[in-house]
Amino acid sequence: MIAALFRALFQLTDPPVRRVIWISVTATFGAFVVLAIAISGLLALLHVTGIGWLDPLVDLLGGVAVFGLACLLFPAVMPGLSSLFLEDVVTAVERRHYPHLAPPQPQPLGDQVRAALGFLLVSLGLNLLALPLYLIPGLNLAVFLTLNGYLLGRMYFEQVAARRLDLPTMASLRRRHRLRLSIAGVVVSGLVAVPVLNLLAPIIASAFMVHIFHAVAPKTGEPGA
Repeated sequence: MIAALFRALFQLTDPPVRRVIWISVTATFGAFVVLAIAISGLLALLHVTGIGWLDPLVDLLGGVAVFGLACLLFPAVMPGLSSLFLEDVVTAVERRHYPHLAPPQPQPLGDQVRAALGFLLVSLGLNLLALPLYLIPGLNLAVFLTLNGYLLGRMYFEQVAARRLDLPTMASLRRRHRLRLSIAGVVVSGLVAVPVLNLLAPIIASAFMVHIFHAVAPKTGEPGA
């Protein structure tokens, strides 16, 4: 798994990947800004409800609360948005490291959008439910890495696997290797938690998961094999 991560990092110098980096950084930064604005608006709505004990607390937290909550929920939003333009990264990795593979099966844009929105809603919902645990020192990091490790490991695996496997085969493979995928997801969650590096996390995660997938997938390279 460490070797797969270093391969993913070295792939960042490839021209197709560099182009996606600019797109990803712009989209990721935009998503963070939108998320911060949305949280700020939510806090403002709470303020006008007239809940006596809550209003002073909201005033006290202010911008710190907005920034902190945006950082906590960012891993839930970022993968779903970035998954729509990471095909070039996966293709570049396979072309360089797995040139013997047959062409992948096409992924309709509508299916990609539905999968991205589905992941976004589930991930954001679970992170919101876990929000009280994020406020407990010591426990918050473990919850953050465990929850988002599972979510990100599954999301990036399915993004890569759907190009070469049918849904039943993909689901079976994911269940058999769920621990390995969750550990890979924890690695990605760690990248997301590092400032600046988190802007590159979707690209690194996609390239990383290509190597994880091909380590556990059928070796013929044919869809559904």
